[in-house]
Amino acid sequence: MDETTVNISPDFAPMGDSALMVVAGNNISVEVNQKVQNMISIIKVQDWPGIKEIVPTYSSFVIHFDPLIFSFDGLTECIADLWECKEVSEDTNTKTVLIPTLYGSDYGLDLESVSALTNLSVEEVIGIHSETEYLVYALGFSPGFPYLGGLDSRIHCPRLETPRISVPKGSVAIADYQTGVYPVSSPGGWRLIGQTPVTMFDPNRSHPSIVNPGDYIRFVPISSEAEYEEIFEMSSNGTYEVQVL
Repeated sequence: MDETTVNISPDFAPMGDSALMVVAGNNISVEVNQKVQNMISIIKVQDWPGIKEIVPTYSSFVIHFDPLIFSFDGLTECIADLWECKEVSEDTNTKTVLIPTLYGSDYGLDLESVSALTNLSVEEVIGIHSETEYLVYALGFSPGFPYLGGLDSRIHCPRLETPRISVPKGSVAIADYQTGVYPVSSPGGWRLIGQTPVTMFDPNRSHPSIVNPGDYIRFVPISSEAEYEEIFEMSSNGTYEVQVL
């Protein structure tokens, strides 16, 4: 097996006395991430007592557990026993969420610089960015921020030399080989190419984030500011329903 694919056996590392990191591979790939997602689903089906939370990353996951119920060695042994399980849990059902996006102008302040860096027209950058379905590898950095893989190499761009102190909520951005959406206003150093009027994360919803790791996102260009404002208003008052494939 190639050394950059899924580990033949998992690597384990303690994180304090009540958390265990399980490493599935040593690179960012769909194969490794699918192993992460499948293992999480299989573990949840076991319904082990003492498991508080499981947090996925690109190529690993962290299990937070009650040390009065599970020991580090005991949990490690249980995970190792499940590692070769080929069954895919029903909990791995995924969806593709369509995210309406207004590209450029005040909504995507770095679109022109991306165009210059890639030697592509603005229209070409938009077309390339919006024609891909992006895998949600993980949520992090800020609440609900989706780290998306699969960005076309033609529009790979470095991060900004000086990060912004504040990036507007809903900003669609790229950095290196990744793309993502800022669900809340926060500092950030990714290049802003557009903005979605959809509320990506709301702690008051039963499911705060509209996407989960393992889902896919496709960006759908919006044609006008009027359309943006209409969707924004509907999303703000809870009447907008995102399209799901």
